[in-house]
Amino acid sequence: MYLVKPYKIIISGGGTGGHIFPAISIANECRKRWANCEVLFVGASDRMEMEKVPAAGYEIKGLWISGIQRSLSLKNLMFPFKVIKSLHDAHKIIKDFQPDIAIGTGGFASGPLLFMASKKGIPTLIQEQNSFPGITNKLLSKKVNKICVASSGLERFFPKENIVLTGNPVRQDLLNVSDLKEEAGTYFKLNKNKKTLLVLGGSLGARSINQLVESQLMALKEEVQIIWQCGKFYYEEYKNKSDDTVQVYSFLNRMDLAYAAADFVISRAGAGSISELCIVGKPVIFIPSPNVAEDHQTKNAQAITEKDAALMIRESDLDQNFTTLWNGLYSNEELQKKLSKNIKKEAFPDATQHIVNEIAQLIK
Repeated sequence: MYLVKPYKIIISGGGTGGHIFPAISIANECRKRWANCEVLFVGASDRMEMEKVPAAGYEIKGLWISGIQRSLSLKNLMFPFKVIKSLHDAHKIIKDFQPDIAIGTGGFASGPLLFMASKKGIPTLIQEQNSFPGITNKLLSKKVNKICVASSGLERFFPKENIVLTGNPVRQDLLNVSDLKEEAGTYFKLNKNKKTLLVLGGSLGARSINQLVESQLMALKEEVQIIWQCGKFYYEEYKNKSDDTVQVYSFLNRMDLAYAAADFVISRAGAGSISELCIVGKPVIFIPSPNVAEDHQTKNAQAITEKDAALMIRESDLDQNFTTLWNGLYSNEELQKKLSKNIKKEAFPDATQHIVNEIAQLIK
């Protein structure tokens, strides 16, 4: 009898929560599948993954890497030096760790790491959250063995033969939120006779969404009670808006209960948020951020609205069209039911397990 060495798994993804949290979900599922596997993360040394990954219980090493600034900037002069240094450091990390597989979930650091892993013949997999890929994953797609995607139609960007439709990893506590309605009502001290609007602008917050809610507050309060996540950058500005029908939070610790409480949701259109909202199945108005690479949030939202599964309004149209859109949703129960039914069809509740199945095949 001989011992089989534990799998060594290296994961890179970061810059935003949209890249970090899927990476952590994949790592958690790997640990669940192979209890003695070793997992090492690689991130950009000055980004939020350096805090979030250790908090989730994983070791992380940082690379000196960042993207090219879209405006003219002296920082762009450093970009070639950062790439060279990051490739060198990624090579050393791989040589020292000797991974069985390298996984990327997007973000600058995954570029050098997966490039060097593929050069060394290590099996590689990337997970693309968005319906319009980021530049790192587009460049890597020609090098890697497998590409796990969350929406159809990505053959335009990636080699068709390497694509697997898996969906995005989501928190497992969201799978049964319909059973938590009563607990959510108690937790948020809600009025059972009034419908609830959940407003999500992301963990940092979204100025345009906050300004919209503030401007519409008197009219909205006549119809609904509001759970308003304004984000940590804006909490001091808006916390005094809390009253009997409005609850303002910088961050929601119990997203499962927030979703369970909601009858309507207003949200940004990040890939992670959309994947969660598909699982949850509530009527949604998406307000995509226009300040993201290649306007990918708008494309994410359009991929859902084209299937009559949600409503969308651009930031530039909020002042003119929001009231009409909201009144049309609030007063139309048939529309609410249709949106809920259709958005659930876009859900991938087993996405994380499916991705780890692909990892297992590559390792073997």
